Amino acid sequence: MIEKKLLKNLDWMLLLTLLIILIISSFVLASASQSVVQDDPYYYVKRHVLNIITGLILMVIGASINYVQLARMERSLYVFNLIVLVLVLIPGIGKVVNNARSWFSLGFFRLQPSEFAKVILIVTFAQFLVKRQGKLNTLKDFIPCFLYVAGPLLLILAQPDLGTSLVFIAIMFGMMLIAGANPKLLGGLFFGGVGLVVVLLWLHFNFNLPLPLKEYQIMRLVVFLDPYADGKNGLGYGYNIIQSLVAVGSGGVRGKGLFNGTQAQLNFLPYHHTDFIFSVIGEELGFVGSIVILALLFHLLYRILRIALQAKDLYGILLCTGVVSMFTFHILENVGMAIGMMPITGIPLPLFSYGGSNMWANLLALGIVLSVNLRRQVINF
Repeated sequence: MIEKKLLKNLDWMLLLTLLIILIISSFVLASASQSVVQDDPYYYVKRHVLNIITGLILMVIGASINYVQLARMERSLYVFNLIVLVLVLIPGIGKVVNNARSWFSLGFFRLQPSEFAKVILIVTFAQFLVKRQGKLNTLKDFIPCFLYVAGPLLLILAQPDLGTSLVFIAIMFGMMLIAGANPKLLGGLFFGGVGLVVVLLWLHFNFNLPLPLKEYQIMRLVVFLDPYADGKNGLGYGYNIIQSLVAVGSGGVRGKGLFNGTQAQLNFLPYHHTDFIFSVIGEELGFVGSIVILALLFHLLYRILRIALQAKDLYGILLCTGVVSMFTFHILENVGMAIGMMPITGIPLPLFSYGGSNMWANLLALGIVLSVNLRRQVINF
């Protein structure tokens, strides 16, 4: 349990913002999912609310644990992470959903370990960087960090889950920057990596260069540039983006109102209660509603950054930085995907998209942030 004297440190504004987001997300999901299961229009929203309730319990548990104790568990947590990610790849243990062996089937619900792997990476990589404070100046210094993250990242890529693998990279770069890594070298590697990917894709399409990705993954990376050039005049890999753009564009300034959209309600837009839930927001709540929701999400990130600035040690700062990096990448990629500015990667919108594992992992991560917040100073009286 959380000691009462620690509650004086609690960021109540963060909790209020989170509560508002969760309430709005429940209404949005109720609209987005009512046409998915014809016999039970509220099937997904009921499960969404249950995921929120159980996730809040995980958040309280995360806040109750002194985050300093997590640093002492770095090696065991890292090994545990690898073991679980190996187990999910084994046929008969891991379950295939949407072409990826990413799930454990646990009776009446499924668990996606890669979602929790992101949180474990933040917890373990933060301590890994603390031990290297002041020693992140050269490319040679960076290599151990890259190898550390490469372990779980490659296992997730093997599922295959390209989207979550990209989240790992975002977490790594964000945390390394705040840990004191040479910003010029880090930036050079980031933009150099992006440039390399562009060159490899160009060589693949022009000279049939083989790439270690499935063909559908490659198409998802490039089809957003011209969704009608998918070989099927927009009815192939570009279909999702086209329908998403129609949904967002038709919402106008004020939107059509919840439950009044056409793309989601008539099931033109695929995955409208998961990957493309922001498209539903754009259509039914319009530009104004979209801005309000994005403002709430970024205010949540601001509160986390504020907690990071008040943290009593580097480990606490890096924990908060990792969570901000994870949320920021999810938000930018999901929204960018919905409006045709980013590749389709299947990354959910935090706290809005349906998914138990994602909701639980996000709220657990926020619980760890609150642990840093509660213990930012020693209270004596």
